[in-house]
Amino acid sequence: MYREVGVSAVFGVIFLLLFIPLQAYLGKKTSVLRLKTALRTDERVRLMNEIIQGIQVIKMYAWEKPFGKLVEKARIKELKVIRYVSYIRGILLSFIIFSTRVSVFISLVAFALLGNVVTAEKAFVITSYYNILRQTMTIFFPQGIAQLAETLVSIKRIEKYMLYDETDIGRDDVPDDRTSENSSNDKVPNSTQSTITKGSIEDMKYIDSHESLADVGKGNGIVNPVGITIKELVAKWDPLVAENTLQDVSLQIKQATLMAIIGPVGAGKSSLIQAILGELPSSSGAIDVNGVVSYASQEPWLFSGSIRQNILFGQPMEKRRYREVVKRCALEKDFSLFANGDKTIVGERGQSLSGGQKARISLARAVYRQAAIYLLDDPLSAVDTHVGRHLFDQCMRNFLRGKVVILVTHQLQYLQHADQIVILDKGRILDVGTYESLKESGLDFAKMLRESKEDGKMEEEETRSRSGSKTYQRRISETSLESLDQTHDTPVQTEEGRKEGSVGIGMYKKYFQASGGFCAVYWMMLFCVTAQLCASAGDYFLTYWVNKEEQRNVQELMARMSNDTVDVRVNVTTGEDFFGKILKFVGASEEYNNYVDIYIFTALTIATVFITLSRSFIFFNLAVRAAKVLHNAMYTGVTKASMFFFNTNPSGRILNRFSKDMGQVDEFLPTVMIDVIQIFLSLAGIIVVVAVVNYWLLIPTVVIGIIFYFLRDFYLITSRSVKRIEATTRSPIYSHLGASLTGLSTIRAFRTQRILVKEFDSLQDLNSSAFYVFISTSRAFGFWLDVFCVIYIAIVTLSFFLMGDAYGGNVGLAITQAIGMTGMVQWGMRQSAELENTMTAVERVVEYQTVDPEGQLEATGDKKPPPSWPEEGKVTFDRLSLRYFPTKGADAVLRELEFEIKPREKIGIVGRTGAGKSSLINALFRLSYNEGCIIIDARDTGSMGLHDLRKKISIIPQEPVLFSGSMRYNLDPFDEYADEKLWKALEDVKLKSVIQDLPSGLQSKISEGGSNFSVGQRQLVCLARALLRENKILVMDEATANVDPQTDNLIQATIRQMFADCTVLTIAHRLNTVMDSDRVLVMDAGKAVEFAPPFELLTGISGSGIFEGMLKETGKGTYEQLLEVARKNYETIHQSNV
Repeated sequence: MYREVGVSAVFGVIFLLLFIPLQAYLGKKTSVLRLKTALRTDERVRLMNEIIQGIQVIKMYAWEKPFGKLVEKARIKELKVIRYVSYIRGILLSFIIFSTRVSVFISLVAFALLGNVVTAEKAFVITSYYNILRQTMTIFFPQGIAQLAETLVSIKRIEKYMLYDETDIGRDDVPDDRTSENSSNDKVPNSTQSTITKGSIEDMKYIDSHESLADVGKGNGIVNPVGITIKELVAKWDPLVAENTLQDVSLQIKQATLMAIIGPVGAGKSSLIQAILGELPSSSGAIDVNGVVSYASQEPWLFSGSIRQNILFGQPMEKRRYREVVKRCALEKDFSLFANGDKTIVGERGQSLSGGQKARISLARAVYRQAAIYLLDDPLSAVDTHVGRHLFDQCMRNFLRGKVVILVTHQLQYLQHADQIVILDKGRILDVGTYESLKESGLDFAKMLRESKEDGKMEEEETRSRSGSKTYQRRISETSLESLDQTHDTPVQTEEGRKEGSVGIGMYKKYFQASGGFCAVYWMMLFCVTAQLCASAGDYFLTYWVNKEEQRNVQELMARMSNDTVDVRVNVTTGEDFFGKILKFVGASEEYNNYVDIYIFTALTIATVFITLSRSFIFFNLAVRAAKVLHNAMYTGVTKASMFFFNTNPSGRILNRFSKDMGQVDEFLPTVMIDVIQIFLSLAGIIVVVAVVNYWLLIPTVVIGIIFYFLRDFYLITSRSVKRIEATTRSPIYSHLGASLTGLSTIRAFRTQRILVKEFDSLQDLNSSAFYVFISTSRAFGFWLDVFCVIYIAIVTLSFFLMGDAYGGNVGLAITQAIGMTGMVQWGMRQSAELENTMTAVERVVEYQTVDPEGQLEATGDKKPPPSWPEEGKVTFDRLSLRYFPTKGADAVLRELEFEIKPREKIGIVGRTGAGKSSLINALFRLSYNEGCIIIDARDTGSMGLHDLRKKISIIPQEPVLFSGSMRYNLDPFDEYADEKLWKALEDVKLKSVIQDLPSGLQSKISEGGSNFSVGQRQLVCLARALLRENKILVMDEATANVDPQTDNLIQATIRQMFADCTVLTIAHRLNTVMDSDRVLVMDAGKAVEFAPPFELLTGISGSGIFEGMLKETGKGTYEQLLEVARKNYETIHQSNV
């Protein structure tokens, strides 16, 4: 350029060089903002994960709105940073349009002001040079900075993760090439199903045989005897908390020992198990574990797959042992109830099964494994008396005889059969000894024994899929399965649906409507078009100026040759030139000097810069608004969806929409869309300019346009489908990671990390394959676009040779514009295709906005109950039937129930597995599809709003759910109550001292899922919530399942006192909790078979003997004790009535 225009070139290059520090600054700013965006996106996604996991509890508490405010708050913080990042991207994109033009302007104006003549040769040669520099300086360089910033953010996040302390728990160094015969009949499941059994059974078999060398019971010559030695162990979960979880714990557990660990809620029982597993880090002391360990967790962990896969957990199939384990774990009857036996598919976290079934499958997995040490964390908490006795006698005492068995339990009636008993309290061992020695010791243990009123607990809720019925549960698709001896493929979870064909214009309309409506879009497009008009006008004006200068130069030369005197201000004939007509129209003099040209060129250049920047800010502002509206609409759609939606969609699939798809809408889509708009307007400007110069060039332009259209259409057919495949193969990765993190302690205890890693690799490979296929198709598309662009440039160039042109400016303009169009067309076509591919993310987000809602949240008019409703608490079931599937022809789980619950009556609900107890709760809260009606205080609950109903019924769910945030928020998300009332509720449930000991009291932070509280403590928090709501109707679903008997008795007394004037429905998992009920409802196969006072049912006055038979299974002593309780309560009620 210096050779062409001399020192003038330096001024333009300096302008471009000035962009480097600006771009570097913007790049650094982008890096900082991207890190902030990632952190705030993580926070929002974590919150959404909690909401999806606890959606049933949220619905029953009518907490959708407060959680919506939390999500909205997190979303606003996230979008605030995204907006800044978008503005920076807009500035960098604007540089592409005006940087070259401003540089050309500066160089040419400087060249003209220095007294030189601007010719076509000089003008368009330096324009070509600047176009080359533009590619580097304004496109690739800022893109490189942005990509580097993104990379640095990712590297820092990965580095932070990689620098976390690692654990040696369950680590194995067995080579990958060690294999053995696979004797399992299970086939490898489809790769889209998130199971933990795929492709690694051989490795697992070797690992088991390798580890079993430590088992001296096999006579393998290991010197150290099997057992566990704990010496002065001090451990705590949070190193920042002063109080230790375990304090000075010392134990010696020898081979062939059945040890029971007991203690009140929060005593440290589960923490001791976790310490033995190596999950709880020790501050001091030592744990020596000799022997292979197997583990059954307190909260049973199941993954999406068949029951058999959950039991085998990657171990080889040994039919004799498998059958024996199934029998010992009392699963034979359950398998007979399932149409598909042990090949029945369980959903994510096993939600298609009852709590008792999940506990027994988890126990079967632990028992099936050949181990020397078995850690059983309260597996008897969710089974009825008969099953509990069977598990203890046949499994733990008999089948595991000769092994080390450590049993955490609240079932004190089994303690007399334990070899050793450990009493824990506040992390310390109070005493260790045999049953007899502790009973005679005078410790609180004896008091606990005396206060234990029953032999066991009823198994919790039934499975919702019984023999002969098809029920769709959370995250499952139950299809036909075969029995144990058959070898058909295990069925897989239903794959995520994909739409076919192009993304319709309607999807673009929805996106633009979300951005602020068509008026806002109109103004944005007006700025875009105006910016391009200014840019193209500047390009064409340059041609006009060059042609005029050349014409003047020719006239000067001719005048000199004829010895005529020529004035510097010549009469330039503009002919039909566009700008010549404009100047004539506005009355400009035909004789004017160079300064007028410079003023016009300057005005057009400044207008281009200003309008282009304004266009970018307006567009990205609309894009952020669209992202906000779409996210809020999707959240509303998902939270208003029925439980059937959550029953049939894995959490990873739902979360995928809120994370990856929403991320595409937030950041990638706006960049691609503005790029497409900018490129196609630029192409339109180029075509217009070239056509003005030589209208015959419109013919090849139209032809090449048609070719490009068909190329793009052909490419999109493939790329769109591949993009959708990539999105759907991403969901199983999220589900797999979620399941793995939830069951981490079980996975480590079984040393099955390799199986999980292999499955993750398989799922990731599938997703990566789709991604790289997409990239390959994109590159192939770009190659063919380049080929046709070269042909088009050749045609444009040759056309001037064939036709000839009087003006060099016209030739230069057409050729430089065509050359500049080459990369632009390729990139534009690829980006337009990418735009449609990215719009599939909008399509997927909008799809969840339109999920069928479960009903109106708030009723209006006469249908809305008064604030004081219900005044009495009378509940009437009128021909009520319930189904879980929305199709009306689906099998009913409850069948035409007709009974009435009187005001303030205390009702116990009992029944065997599959009876319909929890389905009754679902019907009351309208979580499923009801036929018939439920009337509360003369109002049909089916006609009122869901929140109108659910806010008026208190629920203590079986699976306690806490959310991350403060304890205060978990108790009172609406801020309706004073702190004094919250403390009173915590005191009533015996949690006040626990919360007071926390550093921040009510403001203390709760970990995700409430993991920093024990299961029993979480259940007590749920009880405190019920106390605060002060409703007339209370439903308790195993409210005290995970607390010790002493705490249970205290809480039962609290409930009787605090809810004396309320209607209370209690699903009985401990029969002693319903003996003082006014009446007991006995459910069987979805029908109410008995409904009378417990004393009448036990003495044959009423009923058919079902309830009496259930109570007799607890043993003669317990039966007589509870019969006496029922008699006294019956007499008290009748005396009061008299």
